[in-house]
Order: sequence, then structure tokens, then C-alpha cells
Amino acid sequence: MGEQFFQKALSRFAIEFAAGNAIRALADKGLTVSEIHEKLTYPVPQKTIGEMVWAHYLDTCVIFLEDPGTTGEKVITSYERVQDAYGKISFRQIKKTIPVTGEYVPCDFGKWLYRDREGFLSRIQVLDSGDRDYVLGLPWPLQTVYHKRDARMARIMQGLKGASL
Repeated sequence: MGEQFFQKALSRFAIEFAAGNAIRALADKGLTVSEIHEKLTYPVPQKTIGEMVWAHYLDTCVIFLEDPGTTGEKVITSYERVQDAYGKISFRQIKKTIPVTGEYVPCDFGKWLYRDREGFLSRIQVLDSGDRDYVLGLPWPLQTVYHKRDARMARIMQGLKGASL
């Protein structure tokens, strides 16, 4: 069990090192998980890309797991490697506060997917292929999440208006 854990951690580290920044940059440009998968030269499973994009969206306030209207700001914690005069390496915690601006829309895609997958897949056929890929590429949890209302999400919500799944 320990060796399997180590192999998985090593695999994640290799993917992060080889393609992590590229995945985040392409996600910021608006590419879907499948489009990112096609552009990468390093072999990364689509599921892993989806998880990395999801984590990036959580970090950059594109997606919130709770209603952002009640928070007003998000604190992002990162760590900086520091080496003292004697060569001892330590890590310094850096906290950055980001104000939450803009409108967020509640999304229940995870609930819809797991409640009635075939019905959901049928319902999202009204969306264009890029918007369908966007929705299906992310690992939506079984709870309501809040997505920043951008042009893509506005199109998706308009296309799904009145969807009762």
C-alpha cells in the first residue's frame, strides 16, 4: 500500500512538473479539458487535467464551493522556499487576499450528472460542443458550486434555462 501511494505521488509530481503550468495557462485562455489534452505533448489523462483545472479554478476564484456573496474575499496560501546563511532550507508561508468581485451563478451539474446521467447528457445537447466539453470535462462535486458568470457560463445557463433534472 505504501509503494502504491508513493507511485501515485511520484506520478502526480511528474505531471505537475511537466505540464502543470501549461494546463493552468491554457485553462486561463478558456480552453476546455479536451482541448488542453489535445494541445499537450506530455501524456496526461483527461481526468487528471480536469482535476488540475478544477483546483486552479478554485485557487483563482472562478469557482467557489460556498456562496461567495457571503465571503467578500478569498485568502490564498502559498509557500516560498527560503535558505538561510548556513544553508538550512525552510519554507515561509505567504498569504494573499484576493477580493471577490463579479457575479456568480449556482451550478448543480454534479448533482444532475449523478442523479440521471443519461437525462443530463440528453439535456445538454442544446449547448454547442465547446460548452458541452467544458461542463463534462470538470469533476463537478455532488453539491451546489458557484461559478463566475463569464460569457461561457452565461451561454451555458441560458441554454439550460428551465432544465429540471
